[in-house]
Amino acid sequence: MIKDYLVFDAVCHVYNLDDKNLAEDKNAYLGRQSITGLGSIFRAPQNRNLYSNGYVRDFTTKDMYEMIFEKSDTDMVMAQAVPIFDWFKDGFAPINHQYQFAQAYPDKVLFCGGVDPIYHGVKGAIDEIKRQSTEMGAKSFKFYNAHPAGASWRCDDKELAYPLYEEIQRQGINVIQFHKGVPFGPIFIEDFKPNDLQAVAYDFPDLNIVIHHLAEPYQDECISIGARFPNVYLALSGTAGNYLVAPKKFERQLGQLLQECGSEKLLWGSEAALYGPPQPYLEALVDMKISEELQDGWGYPQVTESDWANILGKNFAKLMKIETSNIPINKRSK
Repeated sequence: MIKDYLVFDAVCHVYNLDDKNLAEDKNAYLGRQSITGLGSIFRAPQNRNLYSNGYVRDFTTKDMYEMIFEKSDTDMVMAQAVPIFDWFKDGFAPINHQYQFAQAYPDKVLFCGGVDPIYHGVKGAIDEIKRQSTEMGAKSFKFYNAHPAGASWRCDDKELAYPLYEEIQRQGINVIQFHKGVPFGPIFIEDFKPNDLQAVAYDFPDLNIVIHHLAEPYQDECISIGARFPNVYLALSGTAGNYLVAPKKFERQLGQLLQECGSEKLLWGSEAALYGPPQPYLEALVDMKISEELQDGWGYPQVTESDWANILGKNFAKLMKIETSNIPINKRSK
């Protein structure tokens, strides 16, 4: 906990950026360059050594435990697979890496699986959903629908995507997640628009949909969707972390989010390991305020203690149907 706030991190990734995991694809190195470039730009000064000291590597369960639980006040986290198989042989954030992290610390880590209907095929993706649900205990599924070389697919495609959502529901899972915005490498940015999630939200009212990264640069569309559909939630992964390097930008984003969606729709996501240990971000966020200029000029509300309690842990615990009293509190040595 930090300042008595439960910290339930909605998204970390156990990455494998080792050269051995790169696919034989002309876009693979371009994609990894853009990812590591993103990490080098949007990070706190306190974390610089992490990136200059071997960021491009295969992260381990031990790395992640130290980073998240020993070096921050995080109480619980979800480890999310990133199903990018066109550049990485085993995936950008491999399925088995996330599973192993969750298996090692089952009281602290939830496993989020991942599939792709182009890479796996629809039948193969359905089989993977069954396997990851029944054999690996996946509590959610992550989708990454934009790909190079014309391999992108729409999230509202009734032949490619809808059968996957239906199978996820049959497995008793009601949270699905989407990477939107923040393109890596030579992928068309318009493929990352969140607009194709509106039909999904409407056609699957019993599924809760999490949109990551505020779909930047499509922030306004993303916030509008989150405000209008009761089953859509917005993860601050890759945006809240920018507060330490671009505080005015995130202050305005948070003000707009509170104004249009309310804190009940927002989820904290650290993006560890890409952004390094979460602690510098947590310490900065709990002390931040919306400036009088933005309140008076834009009508944004002030962020409150109740808002931070929602954002940092209560919302995601509720979404994952976990009683907050059952979450073991991190009692790390400060």
